Amino acid sequence: MQSDRRAPVVMTVLRDPASVPVPAERPPDDGARPGRRLDRRRLLIGAVAVWAVVITGLVVLQGTRAEPEAAPVVAVPSPSESGGPLGVPQVYEAVLPSVVRITAGGSTGTGVLANADGTVLTAHHVVGNGQAITVTYADGSETPAAIAQAEPAMDIAVLRPERLPETLVPATLGGAAGVGEAVVAIGNPLGLTGTTTSGVVSALDRTLDRGNEPDLPGLIQFDAAVNPGSSGGPLINDRAEVVGIVVALANPTDAGTFIGIGFAVPIGAALGAVDGDGQAPPL
Repeated sequence: MQSDRRAPVVMTVLRDPASVPVPAERPPDDGARPGRRLDRRRLLIGAVAVWAVVITGLVVLQGTRAEPEAAPVVAVPSPSESGGPLGVPQVYEAVLPSVVRITAGGSTGTGVLANADGTVLTAHHVVGNGQAITVTYADGSETPAAIAQAEPAMDIAVLRPERLPETLVPATLGGAAGVGEAVVAIGNPLGLTGTTTSGVVSALDRTLDRGNEPDLPGLIQFDAAVNPGSSGGPLINDRAEVVGIVVALANPTDAGTFIGIGFAVPIGAALGAVDGDGQAPPL
């Protein structure tokens, strides 16, 4: 803005004819001097005008360079909604309608709808106490259920509910899990319905020492938090596929609470345990 004020002052003062005194009555000496004086004045005025223009241009140019350039707009690509891994919220939303709460006497656990006819896959120790079994669906409706098949050696059981919910959403059963893959556990730990935790597969082919019962081999080890009440719930990959059935946690104390190590029966082994051929249970 400084250049806008300076240029008019310089140009106006030097270009104003009234400001330059010209003798009107002195007779010319040789007919050439007045012309020379006028030429010199014109040259002087022209030179000053040129310098004023140059100075003005320099000031304007410097002023323009002094202003910071606008930062370029960087386009951030949005993640694709198809073919990529799902986040925990998307996995939760997709699988929660397939998760049920199971009570059998004083025992509380979790199960997952594994087929379109409403069959529930769960851990055997949740329902193997001989008590009446109740299944509570995600919509809050309840129904009695009975054990359709059981394999205590693999801690897996299949329940057949008497009634189905108004909207039945069976889970998608996946394949093998890999070490380091992201997993989500959904269950009812300590009676807290619909709890979701996340972690990774920590190891494969673990064997669980069950004391007086036969060891439980071939388990998935994971670090998503689980606690009593989570048993029988689904272990899910980042494609919203059930890859295991939660059956146990490790704790060297008698507290029976989670300290970072959980175990699940791989889904293939769970299905094979209840029908003997590694396929979907007879639903």
